[in-house]
Order: sequence, then C-alpha cells, then structure tokens
Amino acid sequence: MPASSVGTLRERVRAAAVPLAAFGATVLVGVGGFVALTGVSVVDATFWLLDPTSIELYFEHHGGPERATKAFAVGVLVALVLAGVWVGESAVDAAVDGRLRRELRRMQTQRAIDDLTDHVVVCGHGMFGRTVAQRLDDRGRDVVVVENDANERERMADDALVVAGDARREDVLERAGVDRADAVVAAIDDSNANVQIGVATSQLAPEARLVVRVGDEMYESTARRVGADVVVIPEVVSGTDVVDDL
Repeated sequence: MPASSVGTLRERVRAAAVPLAAFGATVLVGVGGFVALTGVSVVDATFWLLDPTSIELYFEHHGGPERATKAFAVGVLVALVLAGVWVGESAVDAAVDGRLRRELRRMQTQRAIDDLTDHVVVCGHGMFGRTVAQRLDDRGRDVVVVENDANERERMADDALVVAGDARREDVLERAGVDRADAVVAAIDDSNANVQIGVATSQLAPEARLVVRVGDEMYESTARRVGADVVVIPEVVSGTDVVDDL
C-alpha cells in the first residue's frame, strides 16, 4: 500500500477513535454513576442505560436518591445521544471524504492526461507493462497506464497517470488520450486481449506506433494484421538476451 494511503488510513482511524472513545467513556461514567448512587449491579446499571424507564420501576420498590439518580440519567442519556451522533457523523465524513478524495484525484489525473501530447499509453501494469512504463519514465517520456485491476492501481505511485478500465474499450483508450499518443503498448498478459487493444487503437489512433505483446508466435501474424508495428514475445526476447550474454 502506498505511503499516502497508509497515512490517510491512519488519519481516518484517529478521527474515528475520538468519538468512539467519547461514547465509551460516557457508557462507563453512566454505569459507574448508577452503581455509586444506588448500589445496583453493573448489569442492572448497564440495562438502565438501554432502558431508562427501569429506573422508575426500581424506585417503586427501593429507597435511595431518586431525584439525583433521575437527573443523572437524563444527563447521561443526552451525552450518549450526542456521542452517538458524533460517531455517526465521523463515519459519514470518512466515507464521503474517501469518495471525494478519489474523485478529486481522478479529476486531477484526467486533467493532466488531457494536457499531454506525444505520450505513451501502456495498457496493463503487470511485470511486462510495469517494466516498459518504468524504463520510459526513466528516459523522461510521459506515460499513461491503463489498468483494470483496482489492487494493482493502488500499488502504483501516487504521481503515476493511471486510467481505470478495460483497455479494450474505446472510451477507456480515449480517456488515456490515445488519439494524441505517440505510441501504444498492449502489455496485458493475454494475447487475445492485446490483439483487441490493437484493433481499437488502429481505429482511434492510426498514426500512433503500436506495440503488441503476444504469448506465442502463432499470434504474431494476427497482431500484424490489426496494425502492430512491433510484436513482442517476451519468452523469445528473454531467450535472445540470454544467448547474447553467453
């Protein structure tokens, strides 16, 4: 999990801890107060918090500081209501704040993507796509990653430009600015999906350089037919690299 996500989680836990602690403290004070005023058991005192009308029934058969106990019960009830409202508001704020943060980040990312030209769209952030994106970033190239897996998106750096969605969909590629891209890399670990990305890219951005990853040589001719300028078979490339190093 990115450091920013951990920090945000800690902030939310701390924000929720205060009202929960206040609610718990009110319960403890209420139970302790009833026990001290009347000498009832902790169980009975706890029940009085849940059903204050039981106090009236108690004093019908027992003596003691009835007025003080009832006044204390009113104070505790008001405190419990306020603490409960505080807990509820904190929960709602955390949920809304989380959605707002995600939406704000999505809007900022989309605005940054909309300002790009001649960037590279990398579809898929598995080992192959991640390596391509990192190498391009090291060379100072602008990179937009299209990733459908929420967990993988969460693991990516906060400053990465990421579009959530299936790269085979034209609307998703359009959000990645494929029509202004210099190149598109279909890097998913699925040859059929990459070929479909190639088809969509050829229709939306016929001038963009298209790199298609396939898992087997039998897909190479198909990838070429849909417009791939470069077809990459990772196993072949890695095997060639090994031989070159021998």
